[in-house]
Amino acid sequence: MSALQDLVSDAPAVAAVPRQNIALGRLAAIVVVLLLLGAPLLLTSFIVFQITMVLIYTIAILGLNILTGGSGQFSLGHSAFYALGAYTSAILIEHFGVNYALTLPLAGVICFGFGVLFGLPALRLSGVYLALATFALATAMPQLLKLGIFETWTGGVQGLVVTKPDAPFGLPIGQDVWLYYLALGIAMAIYAFAVNLLQSRSGRALMAIRDNEIAAVAMGVDVALYKTLAFGISAGITGVAGGLSTIAVQFVAPDSYTIQLAIALFLGMVVGGVGWLPGSLVGASFIVFVPNIAEGISKGLSGAVFGVILILIIFLLPHGAQQLATLAQRHIDRLRRK
Repeated sequence: MSALQDLVSDAPAVAAVPRQNIALGRLAAIVVVLLLLGAPLLLTSFIVFQITMVLIYTIAILGLNILTGGSGQFSLGHSAFYALGAYTSAILIEHFGVNYALTLPLAGVICFGFGVLFGLPALRLSGVYLALATFALATAMPQLLKLGIFETWTGGVQGLVVTKPDAPFGLPIGQDVWLYYLALGIAMAIYAFAVNLLQSRSGRALMAIRDNEIAAVAMGVDVALYKTLAFGISAGITGVAGGLSTIAVQFVAPDSYTIQLAIALFLGMVVGGVGWLPGSLVGASFIVFVPNIAEGISKGLSGAVFGVILILIIFLLPHGAQQLATLAQRHIDRLRRK
């Protein structure tokens, strides 16, 4: 057992991309934004709703990427912060009549506080032990939401139904399209914040901790402070995603935030590329659309088909979508030289 602990402690926390490769280039970013802006004009309402959920999961995976790809801390419990943000928005909307847009920053602040509180004792843990602690958090959250003492606010097992908002200022667009653009705007803002954070002095400190914690301490980095802040910021962003999901889905219930959601978010981060922020969109698309594709191939064996697809992706692209983007960029550079 001691040999295993030495191996875990000596190994790098996570294989993530370097600081200069965490974001898309300017031209690629413009193309992606234009495609996303024009998507509702060409797609059906159901597809627009699905892409809205992709954007919401993108925000949650961005938060997880800051924690794992930025500071190297593993978490299998972000579904708990997602649920906390979702219930915060639902309770504020239905019980206090707060405007749905105002509930999102409040959900982020509350989840930030809980993330910091969880991050403080988590400082004593690392590697697989931190993953197990966050796993326990994700497992406990649905049960806590069902407790009778919270039932007046949470609705207990039955959950809460939330009213779907109309577009403001009398804009001539449907509810689904408005929520899509709301999610897109928030996702773009959080993406810009995450890029600037990881490219800042604080981001360099986080990555120093990720790459070599002992060296980071020797360079004067306050490891405890940055690890705790990383947990708080990550939880806050995930809480905003949870609040958005409440508004889009119009319903919250404890069984919607089980450990399967936490694993899905972690899977989306890995498929997109740990530490590569644009990969959050790819990973979110994977966890929304690929299960449907697998079910379309075989309803009876959809889980097996999904597993085969995942194994193929891990085998062919062990570094996720970031590896594919790097190969494409190299090919484009060769064509330019010719």
